[in-house]
Amino acid sequence: MGDLAIYPGTFDPVTNGHLDIIQRGAEIFDRIIVAVASSRNKNPLFSLEERVEMLQKTTARQGVSVESFDGLLVDYARAKGARVIIRGLRAVSDFEYEFQLALMNRKLNPDMDTFFVMPSERYVYLNSGLVKEVSRLGGDISSLVPDEVLNKLKAKYNK
Repeated sequence: MGDLAIYPGTFDPVTNGHLDIIQRGAEIFDRIIVAVASSRNKNPLFSLEERVEMLQKTTARQGVSVESFDGLLVDYARAKGARVIIRGLRAVSDFEYEFQLALMNRKLNPDMDTFFVMPSERYVYLNSGLVKEVSRLGGDISSLVPDEVLNKLKAKYNK
């Protein structure tokens, strides 16, 4: 397929499910920008700088870069010269929301396409909110996140 794709998200924190989507995307697209949204309205656990740093440490591979952005994703993608947005679909419950986002992005930029990727079966249930909650309560999330993230979560929750 080639070209440049944007994989946007809050990544609060990055999980092995996110890394799986990045890996799959990197096998299809020449370059991927993992675009970390500021997401101030979501009140993230990790600062924007921390989220970017965790992603940079866990996605170090040719063709993948990490940047932060604020504002409309389609404007950011246009400025970067990307026509494709990568989104992960874990379950049917994700579809309606992701479908609405894809249609709105296309309305705002008719040249923008959304490329939906299903994660590996072992990550279908995984999301950042669940990881934070299990970590906060002292559960073992070592198989769900990279070591870098595991250590940062332990530090945040003093575990």
